[in-house]
Amino acid sequence: MKLKSYSSAVLLVFSAAAHSQSSVTLYGVLDTGLLYQSTSAATFLPNARNLGHVYQLKDGGIYSSFWGLKGSEDIGAGYKITFKLQGTFNTTNGKFGLSDTPGTTAIFNQFATIGATGPFGTFDAGRQIIPMIYAMAETDVRGAQYFGSILTAWLGVNQAAGWPGTSTNAPIGALYDSNALVYNSPKFYGASLALEYAPGGVAGQFQGGTRESAVLKYSNYGLNLSAVYYNGHDTNPFPQNFPAAPAVPATGESNNRFYYFGAMYTISGFSLSASYAIGKNPAKSNTVDFEMASGGLGYQFNPRFKITSGYYYLKDRNNSANHSSEFAVGAEYNLSQRTKAYAQVGYVDNKGTMNQTIIYGNPVAPGVSTTAAMVGIRHSF
Repeated sequence: MKLKSYSSAVLLVFSAAAHSQSSVTLYGVLDTGLLYQSTSAATFLPNARNLGHVYQLKDGGIYSSFWGLKGSEDIGAGYKITFKLQGTFNTTNGKFGLSDTPGTTAIFNQFATIGATGPFGTFDAGRQIIPMIYAMAETDVRGAQYFGSILTAWLGVNQAAGWPGTSTNAPIGALYDSNALVYNSPKFYGASLALEYAPGGVAGQFQGGTRESAVLKYSNYGLNLSAVYYNGHDTNPFPQNFPAAPAVPATGESNNRFYYFGAMYTISGFSLSASYAIGKNPAKSNTVDFEMASGGLGYQFNPRFKITSGYYYLKDRNNSANHSSEFAVGAEYNLSQRTKAYAQVGYVDNKGTMNQTIIYGNPVAPGVSTTAAMVGIRHSF
């Protein structure tokens, strides 16, 4: 009897161990290259002047360099508890990446989440890249890269709306959201849904600083479709001359609205994409109301080599004199499973107060046309 009880206890221990297996992975990417840009500016301010051409070693030709830790624990019945910590850094000087609040740089500025996965889908809580960015990347031939893509076009809308570039808290849409609760459903015949809610945590204001978004996607038979709705309250509370001026207090005002519709179709190596979006401040739509449209074409010659191109148009719907057109083309070649070389060239024609950039993080003066070219290498570990 004792032997039987002992054997049962051993089996229970091993069974519990099998259902609570965990893993932790250290990972990252280094991406750097040589950049030439025919014009430049010191800031994204509407009165920034052209400082002339710049030639530099630049981090992030495709995406930023980053490192992170991620892990999961199997708790049985098809469910896992997960976590992810990920932050950017600059390969040219070793510094951490963009801050969330001006003057405060976070180590894990891209992801700091804990979540769960299971038959129901996935749920993540904490700071993270939000669903709308993935929807945009999946319907852009250029893949929302840092050089000439739907990402730089969307950032151009934010710059025109007064984003100072010193914070990830943008005035239209968002690349990252802090305090975010995000649910991603399983796919059902190619369709999936993502929902986000980020409580603001502002005392006395239920909607103060909150964010909410919904993304509907379809992916099947080479076709990607996406529809995005994003709404924010008290977005970008810091004025352009921060830190000289005080922050604007939270009021719960809905001042960040973004709609996006995109499609991409891939067949026989060819990819074709198109999108249309509107970004506005609902409380001040007479001054902040922009339109964004894009088109892209690419070809995958073989598993190692591809060429992509994209055209991105921005327009101030309150003043037709303010508009911008950008074209970019790039080539990528996989030297190995973890290393790729790339070359890219782009041109942007800014009119009026528009200051759309060719590459993320490199400002140009409003109303100035700019050409840029970059060659680089990207290695993952």
